[in-house]
Amino acid sequence: MTVAATVLVWHEAEGWGVIDSPETPGGCWAHFSHIVTQGAHSLRPGQPVHLDWVAGEQDGYHFRATSVYPADETPADVRPTGTHQTPGYHSTLELTFDDPDVPG
Repeated sequence: MTVAATVLVWHEAEGWGVIDSPETPGGCWAHFSHIVTQGAHSLRPGQPVHLDWVAGEQDGYHFRATSVYPADETPADVRPTGTHQTPGYHSTLELTFDDPDVPG
């Protein structure tokens, strides 16, 4: 469900902020990747927005945004088809250990 909300604080350098609405008391954590607009994905304190959210802990907040867009804009479909995550969330790590029984 989309609700009307207001940006409380936005940390441009870190790409996250807190959005407030009556439905998300205490604030809703939002990441820049949840901003569904074309172009720059940034918000400013005091900006009215539309917010979709889920209940869930994130950095001390009880709610997390799933999509955010400025109140005066139409949301854009900026996510890859068939997934709810942007490519920036994907990473891999491969660890290879030396065999302790093989002389180095």
